[in-house]
Amino acid sequence: MSIGPRLDLRQSQSLVMTVQLQQAIKLLALTNVELEAYIGGELEKNPLLDVGDTGSIDAVPAATAEPATTDQLIAAGNGAVDAPLDVDFTAETFHHDGPTDSVTDGGFQQGGSFDGAGAIGNGGSGDGEGIDVDAMAAAEPSLIDLLIEQAVAAFADPVDLVIARHLIDQIDDAGYLTGSSVEEIADRLGTYPAAVERVLVVIHSFDPVGVGARTLRECLIVQAREADRLDPAMAALLDNLETLARGDMATLRRVCGVDQEDLSDMIRELRGYNPKPGLQYGGGERAQSVVADVFVHRLAKGGWVVELNSATLPRVLVDRGYHAQLSAAPTGHDAHSKERAREAKVFLSDCLASANWLVKALDQRARTIIKVATELVKQQEAFFEHGVNYLKPLTLRAIAEEIGVHESTVSRVTSNKYLACDRGLFELKYFFTSGIQSNDGGEASSALAVKNRISRLIAVEPPAVPLSDDKLVVLLRAEGFDIARRTVMKYREAMGIGSSVARRRAKLLEAAA
Repeated sequence: MSIGPRLDLRQSQSLVMTVQLQQAIKLLALTNVELEAYIGGELEKNPLLDVGDTGSIDAVPAATAEPATTDQLIAAGNGAVDAPLDVDFTAETFHHDGPTDSVTDGGFQQGGSFDGAGAIGNGGSGDGEGIDVDAMAAAEPSLIDLLIEQAVAAFADPVDLVIARHLIDQIDDAGYLTGSSVEEIADRLGTYPAAVERVLVVIHSFDPVGVGARTLRECLIVQAREADRLDPAMAALLDNLETLARGDMATLRRVCGVDQEDLSDMIRELRGYNPKPGLQYGGGERAQSVVADVFVHRLAKGGWVVELNSATLPRVLVDRGYHAQLSAAPTGHDAHSKERAREAKVFLSDCLASANWLVKALDQRARTIIKVATELVKQQEAFFEHGVNYLKPLTLRAIAEEIGVHESTVSRVTSNKYLACDRGLFELKYFFTSGIQSNDGGEASSALAVKNRISRLIAVEPPAVPLSDDKLVVLLRAEGFDIARRTVMKYREAMGIGSSVARRRAKLLEAAA
């Protein structure tokens, strides 16, 4: 048998994600604010893209049958028919200027009542001139900047100012001095620990009072001294913070040498101090507000209307008039001019294809979000009607099967997107929870509904006898929730609620104060 090279033809199948498909998936996962930034980048790169008025439209533009291209209109002598800004669609699309437009698509009635199919529409302000809250949110000065400004005014000696700047750089967001000790800082700066300690004492008096402390006790002592309340009794109380946390009032009265009334006054005074003084100042970053991607409104005649928030979405259009103008530009007859004309034609063709794809991708994104949000409102209609106690268990797969898409598509649509309704602003993921089976054979209850019921039971518990986890299990089972003790403990800890012992101790401290 001879061995040698040869040519073979073979057929194979493979699943390949094109660049456009990858970009479409990326667009689906973006929030409205992120999408606006993405579109801004595309507008800078593509001269054939333009934006229209965002006051009355969303990212789903209008289209009817497949329109003639600009070249076809010009060839037929009807070039004026083509508007300067036009959109070429081959797919079925819809357009809505408001929630009252009577347009139907795929079983979704736009602007109609929610009666098994749901309603869709266009959100945002009617005139596009809503208040820009983000533009009004100025960046607050950071804690470090504030401390450095005070240090410059407080220290006339350049050496002390250098030490102060070094100390301030090691203060964390809560206002505590972290990292190196005073001795290590002094050794690093080539000075004496007493000099560092002297500068640190001055920093403790900066605003906010207590900043630069190394421990909670030191922070509270500085604040008590500033309030002229650091008497021997208060100092003894601050030396026994662990005893205070345990709620051992008898030991505290003995250690501090005061009666119950004086101890209550001291605890009340202590509660007025700030254990983390630095947190009242931001990190110098501008506060970012959460923008709703979907609005849900109740109709007067019953049902619900689901709308996209178009206030943050520019209307992307393809400027076909500009494309026709560039295509009809005269070219020279020399070889260099022809080569440049050919390159320009290829560039324009790529830009037109990219622009058409982006418009269609935005249209598909809007459709998918509307479908998911509308089905979610259908599944959780009891929540919108009556509140969190009526929230049902729901999975991504249940929504995906109802609207005929993949589960991963629903996951991308609901990630980092928010729904605004009469009950508040909720992340779309909020409506997907596990279920707790009913012990009477009824429908399962949402885990969020169970958490809400646990918090309500604890809120009305007797202060002297808090409800234990076992008692909560008994009460919840009496209401139809088949739940285990470890589940109650898990939910309670997830909500930041302490055990019955911790709650009883907190009640005693409140009563003492």
